[in-house]
Amino acid sequence: MTSGLGIGSPAPSIKALDWLRGDPLSNLQLGTIYVLALSSTTCGVCGPALSYVAQLQEKYSDMGVELIGVAANEEAATADEALAQMDAWVTKWLPNTKIRIGFDYSGEMAMHWLQASLTFHVPEAFIVDRDGSIAFIGDPDVVEDVLPKVMNGSWRASAEAKNAEIERIAEVDIDAPANALRRRIRAATEIEDWKTALSAIEEGIKLFPDSISLRQSHVSMLMGEMREIGAGWIALDQFARDAIERNSEDWLLAAMQELFGPHYDYSGLPLAERFSMGKELSDRILRLFPQQDALSRAESYETIAFYCRESGDNGLAVGLIELALNLVDGGPLPDEDKQEWLAHLQRVLAEHKGEAAFYGGICMPPPK
Repeated sequence: MTSGLGIGSPAPSIKALDWLRGDPLSNLQLGTIYVLALSSTTCGVCGPALSYVAQLQEKYSDMGVELIGVAANEEAATADEALAQMDAWVTKWLPNTKIRIGFDYSGEMAMHWLQASLTFHVPEAFIVDRDGSIAFIGDPDVVEDVLPKVMNGSWRASAEAKNAEIERIAEVDIDAPANALRRRIRAATEIEDWKTALSAIEEGIKLFPDSISLRQSHVSMLMGEMREIGAGWIALDQFARDAIERNSEDWLLAAMQELFGPHYDYSGLPLAERFSMGKELSDRILRLFPQQDALSRAESYETIAFYCRESGDNGLAVGLIELALNLVDGGPLPDEDKQEWLAHLQRVLAEHKGEAAFYGGICMPPPK
């Protein structure tokens, strides 16, 4: 597969951008090296990636280099809503940013930068050389290594640059069928054409039998959007049986979350079979605990707690959530992530107890 935008290509326009932070910039100026970090508020790793790239601005700002953060893949009902969520996201991840932050709701940046380079994910970094040509496309984590070589003029003609571009295109070829499938599912889902989306998901399960997300999407489509309870149970039961056969932590936990998480109306499912399957999944998850880190164990406890509560042992459910709180509190998470997890688990604890929950000197009222 050939990329329409690669090393040596003229950099596309940035005229579609509105500016959230920094002075407006209508065109990339010749003589300056630009690093554009394209991201999205719905991408879990984009915040840390953009924050990391932004730190390079102070190091290189006096050397003719400018870093620009770009929101090019936002999902919201209106441009104003997308702008508001992006503004909150930037405030969280880059509270004292010194880089320009651009925003595009029209889709032009996604089309002319991401799609043209056969990039179907974010975060993605583009380095534009002094002559306005693309010098690098790839993971933002690599920018710090590549940027000095672009600055001294040794990068674009190097074997390293050519090999990096060859590897990038090779990865695109490998990922192309999966990306095409995702686009089909997304397009059908956006117009609520559930039958077409379901057909694409089922096709994907045959093509990519190791994909947990497709199995979850299958259950979600039948149980949630389509309310096909009979077919949903068949898909859910098979998902759980496959997870047991694989004996994989990720598969077992994902199946348990679909079987007992607070996602669907389970009242139409066969009660005895569902609880029997839940017990089997729980036992296997607990047996795999020695292989799990603290956060994974906390997630497992939380998921199993929903099963315990539904099966009538709410005391055990409460105990599991309290154990999860202790694991997260004593774990090596960054403080901001830890506080978010603790607040989440306190809300779950209050829900299970049906009364105010206390932990670490903080009181969480029960849900209304």
